Amino acid sequence: MECTARITPDLLWVGGNDRRLNLFENIFPIPRGVSYNSYLLLDEKTVLVDTVDKAISGVFFDNLTAALDGRQLNYIVVNHMEPDHAATLAEVCGRYPGAQVMLTAKGAQMAAQFFGDGLRDRLHAVSDGAELVTGRHHLRFFTAPMVHWPEVMVTWDETDRVLFSADAFGAFGAVSGFLFADEVDFARDWLDDARRYYTNIVGKYGAPVQALLKKAAALDIAFLCPLHGPVWRRDIAWFVEKYQRWSTYRPEEDGVLVAYASIYGHTENAAEVFAMALRDAGVKHVAMYDVSVTHPSYILSDAFRFGKLALLSATYNLGVFPAMETLLLDLKAHALQDRTVALVENGSWAPAAGKQMREILGSMKNIRVLEPVPTIRSALAADTREAITDLARQLAEA
Repeated sequence: MECTARITPDLLWVGGNDRRLNLFENIFPIPRGVSYNSYLLLDEKTVLVDTVDKAISGVFFDNLTAALDGRQLNYIVVNHMEPDHAATLAEVCGRYPGAQVMLTAKGAQMAAQFFGDGLRDRLHAVSDGAELVTGRHHLRFFTAPMVHWPEVMVTWDETDRVLFSADAFGAFGAVSGFLFADEVDFARDWLDDARRYYTNIVGKYGAPVQALLKKAAALDIAFLCPLHGPVWRRDIAWFVEKYQRWSTYRPEEDGVLVAYASIYGHTENAAEVFAMALRDAGVKHVAMYDVSVTHPSYILSDAFRFGKLALLSATYNLGVFPAMETLLLDLKAHALQDRTVALVENGSWAPAAGKQMREILGSMKNIRVLEPVPTIRSALAADTREAITDLARQLAEA
């Protein structure tokens, strides 16, 4: 049975939720599931804006059939060819043989890669700024390459001022009994998932996101319709400002991320001392993580959130402890920059973690590593405790 939601008199949400999926893109934990958003515009011509992942194809086709109510589907807009949004494209085309597919030239190339030549005659490549008139509604297409794939575009409905934003402005989490962001306490209950979604999925591509934001700045947006998470109809500027910060790698708030890699608890003890010294120095927001326990996607998110980091690692096989190395390489892969970092190493006989952490950080843009880098010899002693406390004060004042 269908389960749809009305956004405007002419626009319906026909997507669905997946609460059984454990790992988004087979890597990121999503304990609250994820929504796959698809939208149907009912005008003189009907337009389906993006499809969904195969996992929810059953409810999606129920929704689409009910929403069309016997009408034919005239157009399918593909803003993003990634399979979680386009895996059902070929089946939609099969069910609605008259529907024409609007997408970028790169999107058409990818469609052939995913589905072969069966859709070739249905694909219409659109250029930046191209227009589609469906009756009362005027749709315009704007390319948004590398947000976060090269074929991405967004679709602007000039008539009702709706921006279909592809993966931009999305969030992890299923929409449960609501659709609009203003129906929940988004800052309290959803911002962390929105930040973690952005930083891990799109975070590497700050410059392309900035290019999209400049295009969006010229639009008077009344509705913001992403491919994951809630739809926005109020306080849109508040959420756009978050994207401005994240895409320019500016900290969202004052605070310190403390991440540690500990084998037998001694480096963890040092991290606790460091965090308490931060508190004594007046730092009010400290997020602390054991890198062996917490998935790096959560830690990366807080690395974007705060402007200061403290990384404490045991030495392992004459290198950085593996989970800490994974985190550092993840920070690098997502282009984190303009941060101040304090380092602490531990090593019973040949400490090497500090040097190797510094090397990874040195390959990143505008990362300032504080001096000195204290070395713990097995367990925290009075002199290293004092050095760590001094380093925490230095980071707090940086």
